This record gives sequence, C-alpha cells and structure tokens, in this order.
Amino acid sequence: MRGLTETNLKMLAGVRSFERGRGYLDAVSGVEVGDGWITASVHGTERYEVELSLEGAGGLSGACDCPYGREGNFCKHLVALGLTVLARSESLTRQRKAARDRAQHLEAWLTALSKDELLAVMREQLGEDRKLRHRLELRAASDRGDLAAVGARVRELLDVGSLAQYGYVEYADARAYADQAGQAVSAIGALTGSGRAADAVVLAREAMNLLAQAAESVDDSDGWLGQVGADLADAHLDACRAARPDPGELAGWLIGHVLGEADDGFTDIDPLDYEDVLGAAGMAALRKLAIEAWQGNRRGWAEKDLMERLAKKGGDVDAVIAVHAADLAPDGHTHLVIARELDLARRPGDALNWAERGVREAGDLAAVDTALVDHLCDRYTQAGRLADAVALRRDHFGARRTLLTYQQLRAAARAADCWSAEREGALALLRADAGRRQWRYGGPVLVDALLDDKDVDAAWQVVIETGAHDRQWLALADQARATRPADALGVYLRLAEPLTGQTGNAVYEQLVSLLLSIRDCHRRLGSPEELTAYVTALRTAHKRKRNLMRLMDEHGL
Repeated sequence: MRGLTETNLKMLAGVRSFERGRGYLDAVSGVEVGDGWITASVHGTERYEVELSLEGAGGLSGACDCPYGREGNFCKHLVALGLTVLARSESLTRQRKAARDRAQHLEAWLTALSKDELLAVMREQLGEDRKLRHRLELRAASDRGDLAAVGARVRELLDVGSLAQYGYVEYADARAYADQAGQAVSAIGALTGSGRAADAVVLAREAMNLLAQAAESVDDSDGWLGQVGADLADAHLDACRAARPDPGELAGWLIGHVLGEADDGFTDIDPLDYEDVLGAAGMAALRKLAIEAWQGNRRGWAEKDLMERLAKKGGDVDAVIAVHAADLAPDGHTHLVIARELDLARRPGDALNWAERGVREAGDLAAVDTALVDHLCDRYTQAGRLADAVALRRDHFGARRTLLTYQQLRAAARAADCWSAEREGALALLRADAGRRQWRYGGPVLVDALLDDKDVDAAWQVVIETGAHDRQWLALADQARATRPADALGVYLRLAEPLTGQTGNAVYEQLVSLLLSIRDCHRRLGSPEELTAYVTALRTAHKRKRNLMRLMDEHGL
C-alpha cells in the first residue's frame, strides 16, 4: 500500500476534487484488489470504472473513464476509491497477498499443462468469450500477414450495425462501440509491428473514412470517438514512419485529408507532424500543394491555418503576412495580427505602417478593433510621438464616447501635458450628448466622466439638469457625502425606500449598506435623533425579516 495516503490523494487530485470525492464514498461498489492495483465502480452521473495503480514507476496513480478522468486528471471518483480502500486498510494487505497467491497458483497451473491441455483450455475460453475470440482472430491474421482477413475484421469492428438500434448507436452503447473501434486501431498497429507497415498505412486511411461515417450514427457526447480518432492518427503516423511511403504521394494525401471533404474532425492529423517522413522533397511538395489550395480558397479557415503554420515553420514572415492580407477584416483586427507578427520579426517600421493602415482603412473608429487602437497608441508613446497618441485617442473618443475612451484620452493627454485643453473639448461633446439624452441604461457618460475626475460639484449640477441612473446617483452621493451630507442623505433615503419592500439576503445587504451611509450623513449633520427615529420605524415595520434584523444588529443599527 506504499504511496496510498490521504495526503497523496489530495496532492494528486487537488483540494476541490479531494473534497468532492469524500461525498462519493457510498457510491463505490465492486472493489477488486490485485497485487499492485485496485478496481471498482463508482456511481456518479453515470457508472464509471476506476483503477488505482499502487506501485507504478511514478508512485500512486489512477485512471477513470469519466470525462474529467479521460483527460488525464486524478478525479473525485479515484479519490472516493482511495478513501474507501484506506478505510479498509487492515484487510488490504491480506487481500493483496491473496491476489498474489492466486496469480502464482494460476501461473503454476498453466505452466504444468501440456500443450494439448493448454489448447483445450483456450478453446473452452474462446467458446465462452466471443470478444476474446475476435481479438485472437485479429491477432492471428495480423501475425500471418493476412491483409484481407485483417481488413475485413477492421471493417466489421468499425461498423455500427451490431450496436445500432434503428440505425443509431445510443449514448448508453457509445462506449462499447468505441472499445470495438479501438480494437480495429490495435489491429492496424499490429500490422506495423509485424513488418506490414505499408499495408497498415492503406488500412489506416480506410479506417479513418469508416470512422468518420460511423460517427454520424453515434451519440458520442462523452467524446469516446475523439480518443479513438487520435489513436488512429498515431497509428497512421507510426505506419508511415516504418513504411516510408513516397513523399509526394503522402504530401498529396495529407493535403487532401486536411483540406478536403475527408477531414473528419476525429483523426485530427497535422501534416507538420510528418516532416521526418516527408523529408525535404515531401515538405516542398506539401508547401506547393498548400499554396495552390490557399490560392483557390483564400478565405478558407483550414487553408489559411495550414499556410500560416507552414510559413512560420519556414521562417517566412512575408508569406505569413500574405496569408492574412488576403482576407483583411473590416474592423482592423487582421491588420493588428500582421503588425504583431512584424513586431516579433523585429520589423517595427513595417509593423507601425500596418497598424496605421488598419485604423485608416477601418474608416469608422466606432467600429474599429479597440485592441488595434491600444496597440498603435502604445507604439506612438514608445516612439515619443505623444501628440499622435493624443490625436488618435481624441478621435477614438469622439467616435465612441464611453468612460473608458475618456479615461484613455485623459491618460494620453496627461502624458503629453495637454489634459486641460483636451478635457474641455471632451466634456463639451459629453454635455451635448447629455442634453440630447443620448444614453439608455447607464445614465449620461458625462456624469461618469466627472465622477472619475472627482469633480463632484459639476457632476451634481449635471444630474440635476439631465437626470442619472441610480448607480450614478449612489456613486455621486458617496463622493459628495463629506462636503454635501444633506444632499447625499436625500439620495440614500430615496434609494433605500424601494428596497424596504423587497426580500432576499442580497437586498438586505444593499439596504444595510445604505443605512450605514445614512448613519454617516446624520453624524456629519449632527442629527442622531433623526437616525434613531428612522431606524426604529424600519425595525418596527420589518421585524419579521429576521436576516435583515440580524444584519442590522451586526452593524449596530
């Protein structure tokens, strides 16, 4: 039991999964103990099979077929099994010894059997276990190089017919189909191992098409087929490395698979993984085919992605730029991507030109990618072009009059020591908007800007003239409380009134926060008796709201 401790379980799972695992102790069933492993079923959303390995090379480890566990994580179900085993630690040593003894006795018995006796036992098992029979039939066909038999069996395994009801494999049977398909992948790998790698390449490609077709008829909500597809892609790559197919033919197949209709989304083949198989000639053919495909469909995502990655791998920045430049987004985002690539390539002048071009070609600064504006302003600032940074921030604010763009203009103008003049022009725009009531939900931006500037008196005058959102009234009252307690008190009382008729802990917390501000105003005004009368009336009217009363008690109200 070396390594199996609560401390190690918590370290492997993390605090969150460990604590959640405690809640699954009653869900553990069918615990089976081997010499170095323990298996069980844990009933969660579904029934999951879990296994703890006690003495592996890396110490304690585990595997679970839940979605989180299949990603390689030590999940709550493994924690539950581990804690269950620890609770029975007195019997675990005995169970492991019994498992070891059984294994030794079985090995001794099998060793003592004659060939005929051993064959009789095997035939008996094959008659009772069809899955074992199929696996051995497939292995035998692979070992003797019977491609026709292996191919037929692979097609059979990838056929959904045996598990499909009404032509569709339901969620409950998806795992069984994935296990079945996994046997087909193993058979392809066995072909490679037996010296028939070229045949394995051909069969792997056929299997990819069959898996893609089958996936349309399988409820793969848990992603089992994704793992099968990944294993199949690995099997194909291994076969290619062993068989060394013609580089030009392989390049053509890879392009067709990744960019054509054959791209099934399950095998997830990356042509760049085949660089060692393709060699210089194959990679050249791959690039040529990729360029042709991209030129035929410059806006295709797969074509653009492959072209970009090939260009980056070859260190060809201009090719990367050409890929992006062929499909420029109207908001300037693509220009920003190009500018960043050029910055990485240490071509700041070209990068700046592309960024400026993006702003210029976007036309409407209200719709331009704000990250592009930020990027260009940063470059202007780094180059000491503070006036240009201010001009861009001014234009952006003029197009998108928000608190954020106001703050950004203020920061740029302060850096250039011209905020006083810029502020006057910016506030004039916001005053015009406020006068026209060009605001819907958050109140006039003018109020937010003045509050952000800590210009309380000006903000107060604006809300009197144009109105404001309750959020702005509250922020204004908070800022004004020290110098205008009577005005702030009126705001707090108005905001508190509707809350007194509502229930819920969140409402009570808001109300108590306002009451604390009301108390501070009365303290500043020297009118504690008015506070007492207000709080007393509130308590009398709402004494049945126990959580509210408790919160008020906690704050001395």
